[in-house]
Amino acid sequence: MSEPPTILGALRAATALLARMEADTALQHAATAAARACVAALRARGKIMICGNGGSAADAQHWAGELVSRFHYDRPGLPAIALTTDSSILTAIGNDYGYERVFARQVEALGQAGDVLLGLTTSGRSPNILAAMRAAREGGMVTIGFTGSGPGAAELAEVSDIVIAIPSTSTPSIQEGHEVLGHAICAMIEAEMFPRQG
Repeated sequence: MSEPPTILGALRAATALLARMEADTALQHAATAAARACVAALRARGKIMICGNGGSAADAQHWAGELVSRFHYDRPGLPAIALTTDSSILTAIGNDYGYERVFARQVEALGQAGDVLLGLTTSGRSPNILAAMRAAREGGMVTIGFTGSGPGAAELAEVSDIVIAIPSTSTPSIQEGHEVLGHAICAMIEAEMFPRQG
């Protein structure tokens, strides 16, 4: 019989995950490359689009909010769109084309060559995320996949220019890792786009 969850146990698990992430230089290089790709797109007057399901949809909205509003300090807003927020669009596409197309259709409608799509799927196998990534590639966008270390990471890699794979197969832990790196990437974008003086 397994031990019941505790706050201390959760903190220790999170600490262990962060230690694995700190030791994972490939992960750090991928996240840095993702931030640079976003900065390059923004400097070329492109935008960042983000999609995910469930908790990853919440991350998409969270990160878009950090970029459009602010992260560490006041500065002009940055163009970022969470493709998870418009219930009329989501239900129209789901009804007319199927749930698998809810993000791909938006990418086709809103994306332009040089934009960036961040696709979050903890399993690496979410059909609607994979479809969106394929649509983005076909449209000349940069695709950045966020996932875990399970077998689905290879599937996501096939449609991603950059893959950020958290060293875990636990969905909650992968989401926690995504949130840490999402914040780090937002901070790097903000600092590159609007350097603070002094």
